[in-house]
Amino acid sequence: MKSVVKTMTCVVLLAAGLTWWLGRQGHEWAGVDETVVEKYADAAGRPARDPYINTDQGDLLLFCFLVAGVAGGFVGGYCFRDLFPAKTMKDKP
Repeated sequence: MKSVVKTMTCVVLLAAGLTWWLGRQGHEWAGVDETVVEKYADAAGRPARDPYINTDQGDLLLFCFLVAGVAGGFVGGYCFRDLFPAKTMKDKP
């Protein structure tokens, strides 16, 4: 068990060091939208446009996640007994 903990600690530290080193290089990493989607959209004659609902303004995206979390929590709470049935005496080993 100790060797697993040591190995995982080394992996996490190596990943953190690599991330820090790559961040200091100053390279801008382009996303899939810029490198792939925009290239093929321009080739097809469909250039980029503004989205219908711009979630980059203020806290709109945070609010959307809040509403989704509340709705999911309500559904999960309503169906709690179906999702996590009570264990009976015959179910126990």
